[in-house]
Amino acid sequence: MAEPGHRAGVVAILGRPNAGKSTLLNRLVGEKLAIVTAKPQTTRSRILGILSLERAQLLLLDTPGLHASPKALNVALNRLVDEAAATCHVAAVLVDLRAGWGADHAGLLAGLVARRTPVIVVGSQLDRSEGREAAWPPEGVAAAAACVRVSAHTGEGLDRLLDALVSQLPESPPLYPEDQLSDRPLRFLAGELVREAAFEELSEELPYALAVEVVEFDESRPDRLRIRANLLVERSSQKPIVIGAGGSMIRRIGTRARAEIEKLLDRSVHLELWVKPERNWSRRLKRLKSLGYS
Repeated sequence: MAEPGHRAGVVAILGRPNAGKSTLLNRLVGEKLAIVTAKPQTTRSRILGILSLERAQLLLLDTPGLHASPKALNVALNRLVDEAAATCHVAAVLVDLRAGWGADHAGLLAGLVARRTPVIVVGSQLDRSEGREAAWPPEGVAAAAACVRVSAHTGEGLDRLLDALVSQLPESPPLYPEDQLSDRPLRFLAGELVREAAFEELSEELPYALAVEVVEFDESRPDRLRIRANLLVERSSQKPIVIGAGGSMIRRIGTRARAEIEKLLDRSVHLELWVKPERNWSRRLKRLKSLGYS
C-alpha cells in the first residue's frame, strides 16, 4: 500500500520529431526502452516507461513526433499522439531550445488547456550551447503549469521536471508493480532495437520504408535467447540494399542490434534476420496494427 499523499498517473511526452522525447524517457526510467537515432520520426508507437519513486509513480508515454502527412502510417502515428494527449493526466510538451517555440506548440498547448490537462513546457537540449543561450521561457505559455529546461544527456534540470510533473498527478497508489519498467513485452522491445540498428546503418529514405516483425522469440534455453525477425521492405529492389554485398549490411545491422538487445536483457542472444519484401505494408491499416503501430 502506498503512503498517504502518494501520486500516480500518465504523463504524455509530446513534441516535434527529434525534440528528445525518447532520450528523455530512457533517461528518466534508467533503461533504453525507446529507440533513439539522429534521423527524425524514428518513434512509430506508443512506448510506456514506468518510473516508480517513493512519492509517486509516473507512467511516461513516449509518442511519435507531431507532423503533417496523408500517408496511412503517419495518420496512424498522429492518432497515437492525439490519443495520448486526450487521455493523460499531465502533458510534457518538449521544445527543442535550438529550434524554439512554434505555432504547432501553441496549438497543442491550447488544445490541452481546453481539456483542462495540466501542461509542463519542457525546453530540451540544454547541454547544447545554442539551447542554453536561447530565450526562456517562450512567449505565450502563461497557461502552462510550469516551464523548465532540461538536458536528458547530462541530467540537468530533471529533478525540477519531476517535481513539476508529480505535483500535477492525482493522488493514487501505484498502478503497476514497482519493479516493472514497461507494459511492452520484451519481444516488441527487441524488434524495436533491430529497427534502430537498421535506421543507423541504412542511409537516405530506406529506413522509413522498413519495418521489423519478430517471428520467433524462444526463451526455452536458459543460456541463450533465440530471436528470428523479418525486415520488411516495400519493394523487391530494396532487398539487396538491406542485405548488402555478400550479406555485409544485414550482418552489421544484426551485430549492432544483438549488442543492444543483450545489454537490455542481460543475457546472450542468437539473432537471425531475414529480409522480406511486402508491398505497401505502410499503407495498410490492418498490417500497421499487426506491427504494433496503431
